[in-house]
Amino acid sequence: MTEYRPNQGDSNASAHQRRPVIKLVQQGNYAAEVDVELIYTTDEWSPCLSLNDAEKLDAVRGALRRGDLEGASALARVFELVPIAA
Repeated sequence: MTEYRPNQGDSNASAHQRRPVIKLVQQGNYAAEVDVELIYTTDEWSPCLSLNDAEKLDAVRGALRRGDLEGASALARVFELVPIAA
C-alpha cells in the first residue's frame, strides 16, 4: 500500500525522508511499543505516517482494547502496567 497524502505536491520520492520511531499505545493496564516510520516532506502535513503504519497502530490499540494480547504482541512489544505503592 502507498502512503496517504492529501496534497500530492511533489511526488519525487527522494524528497521524502523517513525516520524510525517508537509510538506508545496505552489501553487499560497495558501499553505497547509500536515501531513505525515518520515521513518528513516539505509540505504542511509533515511529518506523517504511512497508511500501513497508521493501520498498525489502530490494530494494536484495538487488540489491547479487546484483551487480545497475543494479537497485539504479533505487531508490537506489549507491557502490563502495574501501579506502585507510594
